[in-house]
Amino acid sequence: MTSTRPAAAAQAEAGAPAIVAARERLWHAIGEGDEYAAVEVVFAALDDGVPAESALLDLIAPVQHRVGVEWAANRLSVAAEHAASAINDRVIGTLAHHPRARAEPARGRVTVACVDGEWHALPARLLAEVLRLRGWRVDFLGAQVPSPHLVAHLHKTAPDVVALSSSIATRLPMAHAAITACQAAGTPVLVGGAAFGPDGRYARALGADAWAPDARAAADRLAQGLRRAAGLAAHQPVDDLPHLADQEYTMVSRTRSELVKEVLTVLAGRFPGMRSYTDAQRRHTAEDIAHVVEFLATALYVDDAELFTGFIAWTAEILAVRHVPAVSLTHSLHILGGRLADFPRATAMLTQALSALPEAGEDA
Repeated sequence: MTSTRPAAAAQAEAGAPAIVAARERLWHAIGEGDEYAAVEVVFAALDDGVPAESALLDLIAPVQHRVGVEWAANRLSVAAEHAASAINDRVIGTLAHHPRARAEPARGRVTVACVDGEWHALPARLLAEVLRLRGWRVDFLGAQVPSPHLVAHLHKTAPDVVALSSSIATRLPMAHAAITACQAAGTPVLVGGAAFGPDGRYARALGADAWAPDARAAADRLAQGLRRAAGLAAHQPVDDLPHLADQEYTMVSRTRSELVKEVLTVLAGRFPGMRSYTDAQRRHTAEDIAHVVEFLATALYVDDAELFTGFIAWTAEILAVRHVPAVSLTHSLHILGGRLADFPRATAMLTQALSALPEAGEDA
């Protein structure tokens, strides 16, 4: 439910050379697509005295983080990234059956789930296993859990707390809906994952009862006890985010398809290189523009320009690594700015994002 990069990684690297060496062996095993070798690496670490929680957070999690870094650097294909993540997921599942990874439930019951639309389930899976090790009875619901189904599960199982995970910021509106729905059912909500910001700013904005930066911190926080304040009335998302009343988020999100089509049409005229694009390249360009619009809508939802600007800067870096001209990104932002000229918050965010790009001011 939290970042796969553990907060204690630096400490582990300094104090546990055996884990550092095991990481390299695990990295090699998943690079070869050898699930059996990957399991052997982790089991050997457990047999050598590495605690199961450390095997999860200081061995497997950093390797998974490296998978993401290598993909971003264009040294791993999407297929290879998916294969590596799948192996790590199965290794975690196998680890849970090792004799040194067993614990009797002695605390309460917790539901761990990814918000609707969130497919990155590995961070949540890591938290679920850490909580089991610490004596919680855990219901792990996996990726992309629609809020109505989550609430139905809460009514059926009556957990003490819900732990919600989201890695992609564009899932924040759905996370907000899940938070308010769970709280309306009387269950406190702990959230985590990269979507909520490195300092948990979006967790606070969306009214979560608690936030944790990593699995260890989440387990520690739950050990302290987490309850909903008595007498709190049910509320709607707009109660947490009054700026939603200006309807900018609603209008941008509802017209997303039209915005993408318009940007593509105008971009084809401004960027001659698109004329020679293959069908696959055109499809990827449309997907990139759709992500831009989606992140803009999310930034409008939480009223934070930094969310959008950070995504644009990251996108420019990814395009550069893949040798795609970033000027097309600049043109896309200019086109969106013209289309959304009557939306002051959106216009301000687009202007700020443009100023962060080296191509800012170029309008070919």
